[in-house]
Amino acid sequence: MQKIKKVVLAYSGGLDTSVILKWLITAYQCEVITVTADLGQPEDLSGVEEKALKTGASKAFVLDLREEMARDFVFPMMRGAAIYEGRYLLGTSIARPLIAKALVEVARSEGADAISHGATGKGNDQVRFEFAANALAPDLKVIAPWREWDLMSRTALTAFAEKNGIFISSEAKRYSMDANMLHTSFEGSELEQPGNAPHESCHQRCVPVEQAPDTPEEISVEFESGNPVAVNGQRLSPYEIIKILSDIAGRNGIGRDDMVENRFVGMKCRGVYENPAGTLLYKLHRDLEGICLDRELLGIRDMLSVRYSQCVYNGFWYSPEREAIQAFMDKAQETVNGTVMAKLYKGGVWPLARTSSTSLFSEDLATFEEGGDYDHKDAAGFIRLNSLRLRLYSAIKNKLGK
Repeated sequence: MQKIKKVVLAYSGGLDTSVILKWLITAYQCEVITVTADLGQPEDLSGVEEKALKTGASKAFVLDLREEMARDFVFPMMRGAAIYEGRYLLGTSIARPLIAKALVEVARSEGADAISHGATGKGNDQVRFEFAANALAPDLKVIAPWREWDLMSRTALTAFAEKNGIFISSEAKRYSMDANMLHTSFEGSELEQPGNAPHESCHQRCVPVEQAPDTPEEISVEFESGNPVAVNGQRLSPYEIIKILSDIAGRNGIGRDDMVENRFVGMKCRGVYENPAGTLLYKLHRDLEGICLDRELLGIRDMLSVRYSQCVYNGFWYSPEREAIQAFMDKAQETVNGTVMAKLYKGGVWPLARTSSTSLFSEDLATFEEGGDYDHKDAAGFIRLNSLRLRLYSAIKNKLGK
């Protein structure tokens, strides 16, 4: 085992990372510094620093990364219209490169030899953390306890915690959950069987649609270069926009999905995701693009968004391909400026109106009334030339008797 003097651990204060903290100190005979990322998750982070120090950490940092996450990670992803396998809005995935970046920065400032995370050997997060670490600091060792220790069950973790005097909550957790400003994910328990419906307790951000208000709510969101900048006429910071839209959409039952996805490591996984703000922004942003983006540009963007979403999901945020695709996405978004009004009701989002100073929509051209710089006779030549290949193909088929 490589001699490690100092490790920076991604720490939540829960059972897993508390056990990892003590295990690292024991197994590696090293100093451990904890980093807890405030990403706007609903959990109360007060007391996390004290718990880390009591469990043996030499230092404990709680970093406010809310604005950075919204501005530099969530918004770029939204400009890329990223949605994995057509459904998953990448709420967990997008947080991992930021957490890894924070771990590396603390490791550099504190002179650490390694960083550590609590992701299991079955999941995608281990890949995301370690790809990011290799891209940002390939000289740092990454310690993944779940791939080294023999504590392979919650019972074993609990026994280790009790033996080492680590406080653990007596409240039983039904699900394995991850949360940040954008979303909450639920895995485990009855969800491990795709044939089981989720338990009624499987809600955090989105009210059940039957409990959503019986009166529709109307909102407006303003965009500049593809980024949301104001809600109902009020300009807000990136994090504030995510927060207020999460509250608005969540109370209307918007943004919940129960799906089976394909993990990068090869297996299928069933999870329930609540992403109210992301769902609302995705739909309103797409609606505004309808009047702001050129047809061919939108088509190319949509093709690239599939690859972009794979970059985010699979952990390649700091890859050359994601950075190159991002440059294209940002260029394409320069004309996506304007405001979308929408009605929210019982889990649904219905855009009502959209306006833009950079709109490509021409009423003169689109009108059914006479007018505009369009000659109906031009369509005959257009049809004749574009159907030429179809007539040639038909002739070949007839020749072959097919």
